[in-house]
Amino acid sequence: MVFKDRADAGSKLADALHQYRGGNTVVYALPRGGVVLGAEIARSLNAPLDLMIVRKVGHPNSPEYAIAAVAEDGHTVMNTFEVNSVDKVWFDEAVRTQQQEACRRRELYTRDRPPIPATDKTAILVDDGLATGLTMFAAVQEVQHSHPRKIVVAVPVAPPHAVQELSQVADDVVVLYVTPDFGAIGAFYYRFGQVSDEEVIELMKSTHTIEHA
Repeated sequence: MVFKDRADAGSKLADALHQYRGGNTVVYALPRGGVVLGAEIARSLNAPLDLMIVRKVGHPNSPEYAIAAVAEDGHTVMNTFEVNSVDKVWFDEAVRTQQQEACRRRELYTRDRPPIPATDKTAILVDDGLATGLTMFAAVQEVQHSHPRKIVVAVPVAPPHAVQELSQVADDVVVLYVTPDFGAIGAFYYRFGQVSDEEVIELMKSTHTIEHA
């Protein structure tokens, strides 16, 4: 399965999440790519959109390969084997840097808009795909602090091991295409350009307007 772009993937995911329309639901998107999908889903479900900002810590020799992920509150999920193989001082500094970046992005993307609590609600966590799954694990653990009624992970594509592992911590995992033949997430999209900060800001503004229309 190949998606036209992130908006197409978000529209298809929204169809698969139709049972959550009209409920006490909040959509939490992982920026930046996940926000495009999250906006489509939030509009379709008539649900508010917020951000779940989690930053990956890449391996020093291969930055795209995540060995850990850190949330805004500093909670960290790690690939212990990989983390033990790198310099501890470097790793601790990388975690601090990415946590600071997560907080900076919250301020940039939402300005004075307060976070939407997930307490007693269905929290739908959205990204444009899973590779290692570490960032989504961190997102799940972050939203758990708000004591939601239900946690739903929703992505267009993921490898089987990530789906299986996330199923142990989320109440529902919705994936449109599960494949063991998994390389880069972008391989499952015809168009997979980088999402800009400005696009995220505009998407957050547009859904905020819809929420308060």
